[in-house]
Amino acid sequence: MSTTHYLRERLAELRGPATSPRPLDARALAALAANPGCRRRALLDAAGIDKGAVAQVLGAPAPFGQSQFAFARGHAFEARVKAEECAELLRLLGAPEDSGALLPDLSAAGPEGRTARTRLALAEATSAGCWTLLDHPLLALDVAGSTAYLEPDAVAVAPDGSWTVVEVKSFPILDGGADSVKVGAAARQAAVYVLALERLAGQAETKDPVRVSHDVLLVCPKDFSNLPTAQFVDVRKQLSVTRRQLTRLTRIEEIAAELPDGTTFDLRWSEDGRTPTRPAAELAAAVEAVPAAYSPECLAACELSFHCRDRSRACGSVESLGRGLRGELGTLTTVEAVLSAALGTDAAGAEADPAVAALRRAAVLRAEALTAGGAACH
Repeated sequence: MSTTHYLRERLAELRGPATSPRPLDARALAALAANPGCRRRALLDAAGIDKGAVAQVLGAPAPFGQSQFAFARGHAFEARVKAEECAELLRLLGAPEDSGALLPDLSAAGPEGRTARTRLALAEATSAGCWTLLDHPLLALDVAGSTAYLEPDAVAVAPDGSWTVVEVKSFPILDGGADSVKVGAAARQAAVYVLALERLAGQAETKDPVRVSHDVLLVCPKDFSNLPTAQFVDVRKQLSVTRRQLTRLTRIEEIAAELPDGTTFDLRWSEDGRTPTRPAAELAAAVEAVPAAYSPECLAACELSFHCRDRSRACGSVESLGRGLRGELGTLTTVEAVLSAALGTDAAGAEADPAVAALRRAAVLRAEALTAGGAACH
């Protein structure tokens, strides 16, 4: 049995025989790249497990994801951007007025068929010498031994054969600028698409190397209207970080091999497929069998963040206070150890660990400030 086939079967066992896998999309990969040390998220995402449903069973649901209204608004705006054979999108890309574009049919059976059709369409468009727009192409990216299928809103192929990712978002660009947090999230997501395109371009059998643009076209509503406007966003920084972090991920088969025998994340759905029936304690034991790497940043990116935060706080882990602080504390890994170090009197210990010395100095300064403040009040 091949390694790929074995891993696919192993992940199906972890997911549950009657459960369809959730796709590992670019948003999840971007979040995973931001926290590559979290084996829990890496394994659950690779297995296609519904982390939101898992968090619900564990009693720690997180308000994560878009509302149905936001989804509908986003789809309506994207349809407007791509109306009339993508005439508006071509204008935003900088194509000459009255330019037309080839719109290849990318439909095929299954994800493997769609990725193959996308690969063929990109090869044909690169040598066509005119504008080509691929609407919702499907790209494949190997991540820690598991294949992720990614679907950008569009990929534009210019007459010179270069490839550009197009991201359509429903948040507005107001007075020429957009919310920096939302733009940053869109850039990290787009960087995953660019990475997948770069790997595909490296395999392309073309006379000249294919150039994948690092400037992603971000299309958003203008001000408070529904009129599309756009700006190019340079994602070289996000691409570099994503490439490095995904390389650091532990291979999925290694994580799965360390699990206790019989571990499964099967939610055991009811007959109507709407209600998970797995006992919470049993599921919690399976989840805790996979190490997590919680930080406050997880609250904006992972459905299991509330559960992991509760466990991190319960064991007094300093990670719950942030990665930056964790890095400053060196060998002190718990809040109890930090407080003991700050209030201790062992001078030798302070000399041996700069973090301990800094904590004790901070404790002295705090005590002096409180004393001075109390005296001033009297």
